[in-house]
Amino acid sequence: MTTLTTTRRAREFALSDVRLGGASVFQRARVEMLHLARVYPVDRLLAVFRANAGIDTRGALPPGSWEDFGHPAEDAWSEHDYPGREAAQTANLLRGHYAGHFLSMLAMAAAGEADPALRAKTDELVAGLADVQAALAATGRYSHPGFLAAYGEWQFSRLEHGAPYGEIWAPYYTCHKIMAGLLDAYELVGSEQALGVATAMGHWVHGRLSRLDDAQRQHMWSLYIAGEFGGMNETMARLAVVAGEPVFLATARMFDQHDLIAATASRRDILDGMHANQHLPQLIGYVHEYEATGERAYLDAAAGLWDQVVPGRMYAHGGTGESEIWGPAGRVAGDIGHRNAETCATYNLLKLSRLLFQHTLDAKYMEYYERGALNHILASRRDARSDTSPEVAYMFPVHPGALPEFDNVGTCCGGTGLENHVKYQDSVFFRGAGDGAELWINPHTSAELTWREHGLRVVVESALPLASQVRVRVERIDGCLDPVPMTLHVRVPGWVAAPASARIGTQPLALDAEPGRYADLERDWTSGEELVLDLPMSLRTHAALDDPQVRHLAFGPSVLVARSDSTTWLEMALDRRRLLDGTILADDPDPRGTLLSRGSVSVEGIPFEPVWTGSDARYHMYVRAADATIGFAGVDTGVAARRREDGTTILDDVWSEPLPRTRSAFVARVLRAVHRGRADGLLGLDEARTVLRGAMDLHAATLHAAPEDAPDLGPAEEWLERTAGAEDEASVPIVEILTPEPAATGWHTTSPRIGVRATAGASSLDAVEVRVGEGDWQAYSGAFAVDLEGSVRIEARATAAGRTGFAARTLHIDTAPPRTEARVKALGSSVEITFVARDEVSGAERIQWEGPGTFWATFQEAFVRALTDEEQVIEYAATDRAGNEEPRRRLVLPPRPPA
Repeated sequence: MTTLTTTRRAREFALSDVRLGGASVFQRARVEMLHLARVYPVDRLLAVFRANAGIDTRGALPPGSWEDFGHPAEDAWSEHDYPGREAAQTANLLRGHYAGHFLSMLAMAAAGEADPALRAKTDELVAGLADVQAALAATGRYSHPGFLAAYGEWQFSRLEHGAPYGEIWAPYYTCHKIMAGLLDAYELVGSEQALGVATAMGHWVHGRLSRLDDAQRQHMWSLYIAGEFGGMNETMARLAVVAGEPVFLATARMFDQHDLIAATASRRDILDGMHANQHLPQLIGYVHEYEATGERAYLDAAAGLWDQVVPGRMYAHGGTGESEIWGPAGRVAGDIGHRNAETCATYNLLKLSRLLFQHTLDAKYMEYYERGALNHILASRRDARSDTSPEVAYMFPVHPGALPEFDNVGTCCGGTGLENHVKYQDSVFFRGAGDGAELWINPHTSAELTWREHGLRVVVESALPLASQVRVRVERIDGCLDPVPMTLHVRVPGWVAAPASARIGTQPLALDAEPGRYADLERDWTSGEELVLDLPMSLRTHAALDDPQVRHLAFGPSVLVARSDSTTWLEMALDRRRLLDGTILADDPDPRGTLLSRGSVSVEGIPFEPVWTGSDARYHMYVRAADATIGFAGVDTGVAARRREDGTTILDDVWSEPLPRTRSAFVARVLRAVHRGRADGLLGLDEARTVLRGAMDLHAATLHAAPEDAPDLGPAEEWLERTAGAEDEASVPIVEILTPEPAATGWHTTSPRIGVRATAGASSLDAVEVRVGEGDWQAYSGAFAVDLEGSVRIEARATAAGRTGFAARTLHIDTAPPRTEARVKALGSSVEITFVARDEVSGAERIQWEGPGTFWATFQEAFVRALTDEEQVIEYAATDRAGNEEPRRRLVLPPRPPA
């Protein structure tokens, strides 16, 4: 088991010590977000706070969306004078969170850029929040003078009484974002005022929670979204350290969710159906609590849950969750919907991965970090400049023909998106905890480290992610010419397509690490010495855990997405393009050169480009492998690739793990696959001979085969000689069930028409029969429609010369959308709305609605909507698991009744 310690074994550098190089692929997003940090007015961020405190807003408009003024009739109610859901006029119940994220961004940018203007802007925002806190305290309305929010204290008291999401909206989540921004302002740029404001807030939080018993707190944190508290435990644990007040550590532990800790610490998976980003941030807090208490269960829980998400609930780009909810373990292709991969979740997974690496030095965490940072986070920032919007993605979905949800002013992912793109340098380098010079290099991007403690500058010049060479130069900056002893840990990525190599000057170095591990280089480094790494990469496909036919393409660390206006699955012949080292042949023989020169590479005429470009064009992250014919190394044999009942083909047999590496092993594998294909009725004798000859005719270089002394093709040659001139009459008839492709969900959403194709070589067919579900066998006379619903088994059989071939497929059919019932309960000046959807076949997947001031979003519980002076139109619709979407329906809310 990995050794864990309460002290981090790898420590971060200050943001100001590391600078991204001009060639870094991350510069695009970083430059644009720094622009927003510099131009966006502080008064707009403070507007919702000032309005709530009765302070002049200076005519500033709030950012908008979730971050907007409340209802005009709303008052800054205390915990006691809230008039109740029947009379309350409330809106934008998460307001204030966005300013907290913006403060974190400003502090990170000010620290990383050493920019006095950004430091002054950080101080301006802190001072504005301090003024609001003081104004709120002066009213005497709140339970403690440390209270700071952009709405009344009533949301917290209603949470304590079990109020659902809709009546309230995650008040401690907002509290966390504000406090986290203040702590960042203190820790990164030294704002003592920020520490004072955060400390006062901490005492207010302690006051609220300490008067509750543990059972009440556990119930609060279990509430869907209403009880979402972000990383409050992390913030309180950090505050305990910097403020020197141990009581805050006790407060941090009040946010512990006991059932989650117990389950994940013992590796028991309870994540199915849970809200991903409601729980990911608290894991970061658990690591901080472990550091403060030494209680192993905290770190075990964080590491245990990470292992349940990566890779079992992870999409190709590192994202997780559908409609913000985790699906079953191991289900990736089966969990593809239309709102996959909330960017907030990846933001927190990266923070968690970074902490777990610092404790364990396990490279798997940095393997994930590279994937998520490059392919989700960088990709989540649109390639555009804006003075008002972060231009980031909320969801970064993975279904066919998807579009990223860019913009997101004021949303949760708009908030984390502010931070994501100004701190890319924070995990390029880590240093050892001891006195000696020990350095880890992780994401291999161009960057420069100034390591004053050891008088060193370390410069990484990298052509990644599209070219394989990385140069690491060590320089003395202290004037000393003596060599410096240093251990350099260089990650050999798991995606390398061939053994990595290293040299210093012309001297080759041995890399004692398998892909996905660190190579340890311990030596005395002379100033100016340069380590040159070559990390070979190639075009490859990777199958989803639960469906080998659902694949994504990658070139080195870069996930490639197909650019197509289609909104249905792209089917591509991929297996007959495979080589023995895992490479996939593109249309262009030099995919790296094509990617560098044109930005995309074509496969079967379809352009694929790196997902991280920031494009807003439609894309396909996954495609379906669907080889109609059998081929190897791009050479087509012309023989049909028929499928078994389980959907597999001869090509699946050839490419099953462990993969053949030599030409002899490859031909032997094809021979076994041919025998099995004959036994299963997938190949006639002549076809089997054609397939085997096609494999034998390929040279080792063509296959990218490993070298071998003397290729042994004897068994294949003997079989070909033995079967020469043999008759095919004894072959089992080959039977195929022909069906239309289902929807992306795997369900047929219209009644499918079924055909049967049967062949028996030189023999005549005696009978072809079909059976649908539990029905009787009937003679097949032509294509027919299946009008059953649900999971329907289709079987077909053909008889010739006394032998019977068989085929079966299970089709999932749901042709009708769900039906939603809107239940409305009058509450005086507001209404409580509950949407209930039913679908008897595939089951209701989600219900979405939008109305004035909201966007098309997923809601799972009852919510309260304030009536206004004008009628409001709420549109709603449900989607089932098959992908059928109910036509949008309308609910009209009447104007507020006169007083």
